[in-house]
Amino acid sequence: MKEVSSSPTGVWQHKSTIIAALSIVAILSHLGLRYGFHSPAGTYRIPLLVTFILGGLPLLYELLRKILKREFGSDLLGGISIITSIVLGEYLAGSIIVLMLAGGEALESYALRSASSVLAALAKRMPSTAHRKQASEINDVALQEVAVEDTLVIYPHDICPVDGVVTEGHGMMDESYLTGEPFQIAKTSGSAVISGAINGESALTIRVTKVAADSRYAKIMEVMRESESKRPQLQRLGDQLGAIYTPVALTVAVLAWVFGGDSLRFLAVLVIATPCPLLLAIPIAIMGSISLCARRAIIVKSPVVLEQIAGCRTAIFDKTGTLTYGEPKLTEQIIAQSFDQKEVLTLVAGLERYSKHPLARAIGEAAKEAGIELPEASDVGEPPGLGLRGTVSGRQVQVISRGQLAALKVAGSDQLPPIAGGLECVVVIDQRYAAALRFRDAPRAESRGFVSHLGPKHQFTRVMLVSGDRESEVQYLADQVGITVIHAQKKPEEKLAIVREETAKAKTLYVGDGINDAPAMMAATVGMAIGQNSDVTAEAAGVVIMDNSLEKVDEFMHISRRMRIIALQSAVGGMLLSFIGMAFAATGHLSPVSGAITQEVIDVLAVLNALRAAFPPKQIHDI
Repeated sequence: MKEVSSSPTGVWQHKSTIIAALSIVAILSHLGLRYGFHSPAGTYRIPLLVTFILGGLPLLYELLRKILKREFGSDLLGGISIITSIVLGEYLAGSIIVLMLAGGEALESYALRSASSVLAALAKRMPSTAHRKQASEINDVALQEVAVEDTLVIYPHDICPVDGVVTEGHGMMDESYLTGEPFQIAKTSGSAVISGAINGESALTIRVTKVAADSRYAKIMEVMRESESKRPQLQRLGDQLGAIYTPVALTVAVLAWVFGGDSLRFLAVLVIATPCPLLLAIPIAIMGSISLCARRAIIVKSPVVLEQIAGCRTAIFDKTGTLTYGEPKLTEQIIAQSFDQKEVLTLVAGLERYSKHPLARAIGEAAKEAGIELPEASDVGEPPGLGLRGTVSGRQVQVISRGQLAALKVAGSDQLPPIAGGLECVVVIDQRYAAALRFRDAPRAESRGFVSHLGPKHQFTRVMLVSGDRESEVQYLADQVGITVIHAQKKPEEKLAIVREETAKAKTLYVGDGINDAPAMMAATVGMAIGQNSDVTAEAAGVVIMDNSLEKVDEFMHISRRMRIIALQSAVGGMLLSFIGMAFAATGHLSPVSGAITQEVIDVLAVLNALRAAFPPKQIHDI
């Protein structure tokens, strides 16, 4: 993977950061020499001249390239203004314009570097070695040396390096980042394992079925690389306004020269037309909004998302950890005849307190909500393939799966209900079937209200649910939160294809939380990560919601909308005042110097209005 700076565009973006820093130093040096040491003009202008040579010329060269490509934005007028300021001897104003142009490019450079670091984060997460077992010896070997049919040992809490099949051992694996499934998956002899999954408490021995380059994790990296290379290029707000403002300002300046017969009128119009409301007010509004977001536990990684979210019309959500809490909840207790529901829950919760299975926590939470005091358990054990068993209050309690129940042939098993969606465990008490407990990944309390308000409050016309989970689970959640368009059992590359298809029709917002969401996040107009479950996801997203809350997503939308209003007020208001000033300059009523002073007043007004974006409004969400 090449670094961003290896391309011509990347090299320029790296230079823009240096130019911005150089401009700041030069401006401060100029002010110090002029007002602090009262140096002569020939001395205090030197730092500004250095800025023009080392910073202005590269900027003008880059602007010339854009002109040849017929790309006309606010920075084009800025370039003309730099030349004009040199001709007029307004070196300080010209240096400030250099700073603004380079600063904007530096912000974009940061966003691009953040995007490229996704692949670095992915690569860093994977182990570089594997524990290969040969006869009775276990040796560490480079991942590239692992071949199909090799035997590997996956130690507790290790990340699985390749795809394979378990040959020895019994335990749990967390595959949630890769598959979208919210639960740890039980693994025993014959179970498939995928690269990138996190092993649980027990060591597993696996037979390799795919080398590292062909394994699931490598495929995600491949999709991520492709997604990054085809990331959509978005037109910034300043460029949209500049595409209108620039040709109008140039036309007025030329007409003033032609009909007024005075070149000074051309210069005066250009000076007052310097697009500082675009170059200053919009970035200030954006940075103020980024600061406000940070105070609300919302990290904006790419400034462009603040400008684009208001135009998104399609919302695409991952299921697990996004619209749900990402953990199982006990939702149904089907009790067999001759057993009492509270008694069954009491006995099972007493036993499960000694288990590390993810369903144990859900059972414990249900018992706590029911006000049940947990009894002590003894003789607790979990023999491979036989579930969890123990003695609770003198009763023999066993928690097993549906398949294990059939193998045990206990009394009353004919009362077992039909298979349904979600996860399930079966309770056997004193060798009799007692209950079936069913679990689902519960939707967030605010999910339905959040989804329902996206249309009327934020103008979304299409809401979709895209998940790697089973269709029954995805449909269950969709019904709960009010989403009609679903795509289930989708791999990262399939999610990416869906997002690209939707983005071709309208601007998209993609919200997710796992590694399997990262390629789709990068392909969407705005990618948003909820929580801190994955460094990779956080790098891929344009904005990261630090709290696991959809309310924060709504806050971001409101902050973005307000930022856009304030930025437009500042930019358009400043442009209108500049047009009025241009009219005076074109008719000879403003000299170039007077025009520069007038433009400074306009800039101050635009900037003061833009600063409002940093302060929270009275209402910051509406769910």
